[in-house]
Amino acid sequence: MLKRYLLAPGPTPVPPEVLLAMARPMIHHRAPEFDPIFAEVREGLKWLFQTRNDVLMLASSGTGGMEGSISNFLSPGDKALCINGGKFGERWGKICKAFGVQVTEIKVEWGEAVDPKVVADALKADPSIKAVYVQASETSTGVSHDVKALGEIVKGYENTILVVDAITALGVFDIKTDAWGLDVVITGSQKALMLPPGMAFVSVSDKAWAFAEKAKNASFYFNFKKERENQAKNQTLFTPTVSLIIGLQEVFRIMKAEGLDKMFVRQGQLAHAMREGMKAAGLALFPKNSPSDALTTVCAPDGVDGQAIYKNLRVQYGITAAGGQDQLKGKVFRLSHMGYADRFDVITAVAATEMVLKGLGHPVKLGSGVGKAQEILMAK
Repeated sequence: MLKRYLLAPGPTPVPPEVLLAMARPMIHHRAPEFDPIFAEVREGLKWLFQTRNDVLMLASSGTGGMEGSISNFLSPGDKALCINGGKFGERWGKICKAFGVQVTEIKVEWGEAVDPKVVADALKADPSIKAVYVQASETSTGVSHDVKALGEIVKGYENTILVVDAITALGVFDIKTDAWGLDVVITGSQKALMLPPGMAFVSVSDKAWAFAEKAKNASFYFNFKKERENQAKNQTLFTPTVSLIIGLQEVFRIMKAEGLDKMFVRQGQLAHAMREGMKAAGLALFPKNSPSDALTTVCAPDGVDGQAIYKNLRVQYGITAAGGQDQLKGKVFRLSHMGYADRFDVITAVAATEMVLKGLGHPVKLGSGVGKAQEILMAK
């Protein structure tokens, strides 16, 4: 028998209570009993996003939220500044170009966070830039960008909005949407929200809604203005993911029982223990600065294929992690600790990594990383 552990950076494990909630008999999304569920979830999203704005619910992956955050606010020929520090920063540029938006990229070395001063200088050089697109947590590298500092910069530009992909950030570390001036914030169901894939969530500021009134890009399914009108009445424009919304109702009950502050502390402690455990086992971390608390990206030791580590974690020990993407393939492996994760998920991940490396012939002292992680996880 091989017990399975899901420690990939999405999808993440779903709590039993949430699975049970989603297993209830299906209800119709236009029926009266769906109304209070939708209303409760709408308020829960505002609480999680730390915003007074409406948070739209979309039946899509997180990329649908990213696409809608371009098509609804920009017109062909508009200028956008995209922070490209990984696969998902690169995606911002690709989506912008698909909608005829002129892209200026700030290319950041993979493993590093963007310097806010570089963004400030780019906006000073070209104040006609309509939007800045960035990741709060770049999942391909395990790096977080300082969206609070970027919010302060973009606030000073009346005709520029800041759009934040927080798909692997929201619910992991503190993101104050309104207080930091984040105009559009996106997340997905299968990350820290502890749900199966299938939903995107988008918070939109008044400043961004003013952009939506002038945008000339065509949008049918991802029409944020029409969704806003419908969701204000606890309905969606098209058929919603009924079971996932019912599951999200239960997710918010779990989250609120813990509280946002305690949730962020727990996630931070898990991330710290994972990072220090890997280092104590003799491994190097890939992020050069500002590591994300959502996942840990670990460099494969010299002479060891990172893909072999990723594969053997799954085949030998039942742990689904993630490998490297593009130029990082074979060079790193990634382990998540967001959402429905606790201390023993970290200990299991570190222990299994040591065992895999030992099996691949790499000199590692078994228990060295585990012991360090245990010390950190026992601390109050």
